[in-house]
Amino acid sequence: MKITKIESWPVTMQLTAPYTIAYETVNSVTNVFLRVETSKGIIGYGCAAPDKMIAGETPSRVCKTFQDIVMPLLLGADPIRSVRLLTILKKSLNGYPSVLSAVDMALNDIMGKFSGLPLWKLLGGYRDRIKTSVTVGIMPVAETVDFSKKWIEKGFRCLKIKGGLNVEDDIERMVKVREAVGTRIELRFDANQGYSVEDAVRFVDMTRKVKLEIFEQPTAKGHPELLGQVTRRVHVPVMADESLMNLRDAFRLARKELVDMVNIKIMKVGGLLEALHINSVAKSAGLEVMVGCMDEAELSIAAGLHFALARPNVVYADLDGHLDLVSDPSQGAVIINKGFMFPTKIPGLGLQKMGE
Repeated sequence: MKITKIESWPVTMQLTAPYTIAYETVNSVTNVFLRVETSKGIIGYGCAAPDKMIAGETPSRVCKTFQDIVMPLLLGADPIRSVRLLTILKKSLNGYPSVLSAVDMALNDIMGKFSGLPLWKLLGGYRDRIKTSVTVGIMPVAETVDFSKKWIEKGFRCLKIKGGLNVEDDIERMVKVREAVGTRIELRFDANQGYSVEDAVRFVDMTRKVKLEIFEQPTAKGHPELLGQVTRRVHVPVMADESLMNLRDAFRLARKELVDMVNIKIMKVGGLLEALHINSVAKSAGLEVMVGCMDEAELSIAAGLHFALARPNVVYADLDGHLDLVSDPSQGAVIINKGFMFPTKIPGLGLQKMGE
């Protein structure tokens, strides 16, 4: 089997509810989709979700990279030899993790369809579902409470509240949300690098009765030692997100015991192959793993889901980046029921044809 044709195209999707985090407000997102056709008639799909703030990527640069680098290297190649192809591509795609991730997805999609199995089973098949959190962006306290209650009414049982702009507001926000949703709902908090060490410690101390499940990336990503200071001073598990961009970051965080958990985002680290390597480092260090996401179409969310289902130490999921996207051409790649996420029964990533 050989790769005979490759296409890529950008899609801009509006959000039904724009949101704010510590460093930006988001109204729409652009993902770049990838279609890889083979001589056997099997088609694999991938998706890149470039984020300029996180990785420095833009949709226009991603499209050009697909044309100039990915297509010349992949045309005529055997898609089943995915590790070889991804290793070669990685040398030319430094600084383009979403591009590498999209290629990784497409090759794994082909492998699953060729074998007739969903990817989560090919990767290990540890579980067949996982609970996901949903995110509430930064907004006034009353609106935060209202949005939280709406998600609970839709069946979700785990909320991730964003903050990081003002620690006193964040404390009030979390206390009020807990009072509104009751004790059975899991609450996580993401400061998106917005705190100093002292802010982080104060936040945790003042929200002790909230019983937070996870405290995500309180301090700046360029200073991982600050994460370590927070981890040693608070009782809530501290998780690295923006501080984890690649395998080397994972090794440093684990070796120095700077965090309790890591958030592996397929799009940020460069695909499933790299995510599996990072997961192994985390497992060896006794770190729990959450699979997270950016503002990603459902196809990309499916890749994160299949990864989470395949490995026992990926115990948390935050796979909600597609829920507010309008006119997602990959809609239908995952199933959500009462806050749990399930794969479809379609081989590969779970989408037979884009737009269907």
